[in-house]
Amino acid sequence: MAKTIVVKQIGSPIRRPAKQRQTLIGLGLNKMHKTRELEDTAAVRGMVAKIPHLVEIVEERG
Repeated sequence: MAKTIVVKQIGSPIRRPAKQRQTLIGLGLNKMHKTRELEDTAAVRGMVAKIPHLVEIVEERG
C-alpha cells in the first residue's frame, strides 16, 4: 500500500502570484478548507513546500 498524505487548503489564492495559484490547482485544491488525499511523493512534498502558507498536511497515512 502506498503512503498518502491528506492536504488541506488554509489560505486564499486571491492576490497571490500566478505560480502559487497554479501550484494549488496542481494539488487539486481551489476552495478554502478543501482537502485532498494525495500520494506521498517527492513532487507532491515539493509542491506543498512551495506554498506552506496556503496549505497544511493534516494527516499521513500508510
